[in-house]
Amino acid sequence: MKKKAVSLLMVAAMAAGMVAGCGNNAANANGGTDAAADNAATQEAVTGTEAASGDAAAEEEAWSGTITVWSPQEDQDTGWLSQQCEAFAAEHPNWDITFEYGVCAEGDAKTTVSTDVEGSADVYMLANDNIPDLVAANALAELGGSYLDYVTGTNSESIVASVTYNDAVVAFPFTSNTWFMYYDKSVFSEEDIQSFDTMLEKGKVSFPLNNSWYIQAFYVANGCTLFGDGTDAAAGIDFSGDKAVAVTDYLVDLAANPNFINDKDGSGIAGLRDGSVNAIFSGTWDAEAVKEALGDNMGVAALPKVNIGGTEGQMKSFMGSKAIGVNPNAENMQVAMSLAAYLASEEAQTAHYEMRNILPTNTNISIPDDEIATAVTKVMTDTSIMQPLVTEMNNYWSPAENMGNAIISGEVTHDNAAERTEEMNTAMNTDLAQ
Repeated sequence: MKKKAVSLLMVAAMAAGMVAGCGNNAANANGGTDAAADNAATQEAVTGTEAASGDAAAEEEAWSGTITVWSPQEDQDTGWLSQQCEAFAAEHPNWDITFEYGVCAEGDAKTTVSTDVEGSADVYMLANDNIPDLVAANALAELGGSYLDYVTGTNSESIVASVTYNDAVVAFPFTSNTWFMYYDKSVFSEEDIQSFDTMLEKGKVSFPLNNSWYIQAFYVANGCTLFGDGTDAAAGIDFSGDKAVAVTDYLVDLAANPNFINDKDGSGIAGLRDGSVNAIFSGTWDAEAVKEALGDNMGVAALPKVNIGGTEGQMKSFMGSKAIGVNPNAENMQVAMSLAAYLASEEAQTAHYEMRNILPTNTNISIPDDEIATAVTKVMTDTSIMQPLVTEMNNYWSPAENMGNAIISGEVTHDNAAERTEEMNTAMNTDLAQ
């Protein structure tokens, strides 16, 4: 696509091309009249057809132009993105590609890309929970042919499901997206970490209670559900009744526990460093910081169980993936789709792990003796639920965050726990009832 130049946010230039801020329109050179005509024909077939099939004959056709790629800042600071793009270009000498890089965190993709699909990147990274909004905005091309075969043949069923929407695979997964527990092995034993309540007796536990991506772990542990198995929009969110009120009551006591610390703005990791915190709940992105803080005492584990109202239940995190998507308005669909596949390839995922500790989803990649990989595997198998891929999930986030904030501030008490829990549940399902 021909992009107009807009100077909203400029970041440092990189060797392979100019770097533009997330959401900027980058001024691209097109590939000439013939290439443009070929590209127009290609763009008519972006869902499961030749554009997404890895057709060798199409790849042999010469093309010259610009491909815009967006990724998190860290992938550019480490050089991972530019290295992979340059390696891709070297493998395709018939394609004279100029790369333009932009900064966009995976979780911001739905907001940024959906705002201006035609002006957004040809290839971009996304968190899988962004998929419903991106599909609704016609911002993701469906995979087909050898690309689809690659995704389904090298990933677990749960990872494939995380990038499947309306029975179509719409992105290339490259890492799982979930959270687990880091703890100080000098404070907690292997037996201690099986129980959240035992840990509170033995040491200081930090948890991001007012973060809606985390707080659901307690409600799900006591029988609350989100859209049935996560795919039934009509089932709605069930954070109602005695089971949910019992969780709210538990969290009121938790917030008042002197051994509990709400994790916000990096306070958990800061506490690990100075010894005022002995356990936190986070993901792979904090591995390096935790290792620096705890050294040989760093322990990693899946989620513990928790006793709510006399009943023990398993805490469960949301599980999803981070993936690479292709914009149906790409400058050249064949090149863009091939590049996205390359960025999620076995080689690129291995480099991602080596450079940034980003755990791969490709099942052909073996990572021996990695306790984080072991913990993530257990989380995905035993202590997580699939983050629902329904548009109605948008109704969940603010009410859950508001509940966490109100508990931390003391606005929610045992006296009003039932009322406030029902208000939260109603807010989560309001749009469903209209």
